[in-house]
Amino acid sequence: MIAIRSDLSLPEGELRFSVSRSGGPGGQHVNKVSTRVSLEFDVDASPSLSDAQKRKIHERLSSRLTRDGRLRLSCGVHRSQAANRREVVERFVRLLGEALRPRRRRVPTKIPPAARIRRRDEKLHRSRLKRERGTEPDTS
Repeated sequence: MIAIRSDLSLPEGELRFSVSRSGGPGGQHVNKVSTRVSLEFDVDASPSLSDAQKRKIHERLSSRLTRDGRLRLSCGVHRSQAANRREVVERFVRLLGEALRPRRRRVPTKIPPAARIRRRDEKLHRSRLKRERGTEPDTS
């Protein structure tokens, strides 16, 4: 089980892992060992998530989901497959946790009188500057 939050855990069976060769420098090791790990999670088909959670994930992670509602992450920064797997799972947990975290409501505050005065004075100043930019009226 992978703990996303205190109230949500996903069985590892819902995650699909695949490995491939990592790019970048590294010589012969990089060219012959499959160390990059890709994780795929089908949000829509997950029985562990409620409809509200699925909706929230679609809203907040829409740019990271494929058209068919799958979340894909990959990691190839480490030299070992195990380290890349740990890293990609950590990123997945962080990403889902952030998406499912309840957003705090903004508490509207009153604009302080000093700020109103500063704003008014700035408007007057800009107004005078613009007025002085104009051409002088003809006095002939």
